[in-house]
Amino acid sequence: MRALLTVLFICMLQFFSAQEEEMAYSNGVFNFEENKTQKIFTDWTRVRKEPNVNSQILDSLQTNQQVLVLKQDETILKLGERRANWYKVSYQKGDLTSEGYVWGANLCVGYRNKNGYDFLFGLTKTIDRKDKKFNESFQQNIAAIKVLEGNTLIDEVSFDTGRGEELSFGSFVIESNHKLQNVEMTLRATVSGEACGIAGYSQYVLFKDKKMIALPQLMNVGDADVYYHSEEFIFPNDKGGIPNAFIFKMEEMERDDRDREKKKRSSKTYLWNGSSYQLK
Repeated sequence: MRALLTVLFICMLQFFSAQEEEMAYSNGVFNFEENKTQKIFTDWTRVRKEPNVNSQILDSLQTNQQVLVLKQDETILKLGERRANWYKVSYQKGDLTSEGYVWGANLCVGYRNKNGYDFLFGLTKTIDRKDKKFNESFQQNIAAIKVLEGNTLIDEVSFDTGRGEELSFGSFVIESNHKLQNVEMTLRATVSGEACGIAGYSQYVLFKDKKMIALPQLMNVGDADVYYHSEEFIFPNDKGGIPNAFIFKMEEMERDDRDREKKKRSSKTYLWNGSSYQLK
């Protein structure tokens, strides 16, 4: 009996330690530097007097509102697969400067300005999904890219970004039009994990005539020298590219029990007509 109680006690300690560990860290994409400007991603983000959801609401901020990060609070709020610290921020509305706390997941993971447009990248929610192959349920994060002209939302596209462990790093860049007809610029949003076997996702979005067109999502994952799966696009301006098209390329390698490499390669070509794409 004493041995059984000891085992149960150890299991309980491990359980609560796991729970504490889960709540101890925020997703890396929501770590923002103090004394740096940021932008609000989620419309009508609530500003609170203290860093918790039960605190008094002082104000609400719209998407694209610029804020100055004053301090990262140690308190972490988890909603679905999104975990983020609270941040004390200051912001200006007209001639009035105010302060308060906002939840970090309501801030942009990245933002850019070009040609008079503001492009914002952030996470919007967590949804429940089911893996039909294994008949298992899991939670999936949904991200979005928004384009605004001033305070007016012009367009928005949404896409998957994996689970919580795949949100250690994030980046958002504006690239050239890759010589695709009628495309003004290309946006690329990326999230990834920091451990072996954790996937990273890249989402390319074409911008033209105030509209955004999301391309098929790319996924990359590797486990040391044992396994990797890589996906990429070859655009017209890349080596091996062809006019009015982009090529999807996949390569996969796995070592067998005799340390021999087994590789798979595949490719698909998507034709671009100046306004949309289709599989060749």
